[in-house]
Amino acid sequence: MTGSSMKLVFVVARARNGIIGRDGALPWRLPSELKRFKSTTWGRPMIMGRKTFQSIGRPLPGRDTIVVTRDAGFAAQGVDVARAIDEAVRMGELRARARGVDEIMVVGGAEIYAALADRADRIVLTEVNLAPQGDAVFATPDPAVWRRVSTETVEPAPGDEAAYAVHVYERLTPNPPPH
Repeated sequence: MTGSSMKLVFVVARARNGIIGRDGALPWRLPSELKRFKSTTWGRPMIMGRKTFQSIGRPLPGRDTIVVTRDAGFAAQGVDVARAIDEAVRMGELRARARGVDEIMVVGGAEIYAALADRADRIVLTEVNLAPQGDAVFATPDPAVWRRVSTETVEPAPGDEAAYAVHVYERLTPNPPPH
């Protein structure tokens, strides 16, 4: 957890085999899941890596976009750029407070999830009923650390390549406050 009441929430879509990306893009087409992503993240700051941002191509409306990158030359209109993960979290806390929300959404990619894994409070995990090839993975949440609190199965909508299930996990023991 970031602050006393601020929560870090991972929002991630992964295939049955753990794949979350291929060549900087999603390895499936699920328009209905993208609508769900929009409603889950709407009105909240989002932390993402540069490659994830570049795959999206623009800041998403209705949300603050915080891009983490070591590339000193990176800049993009309409986004906050953080050079380190802690800086991104501080920016997220400021943006969340300004919006009157208590969640910072972490939306990828794999390096950003790994960097914040010990600090996440909740995971909203869409598990896509496919097993594509890919180069970015997200592990199944460890049951010693995470408890699944809900599951919703979603049948494919028009344009979707597959069915999926949305699992929400909560951390079993709260993270200690930062020092």
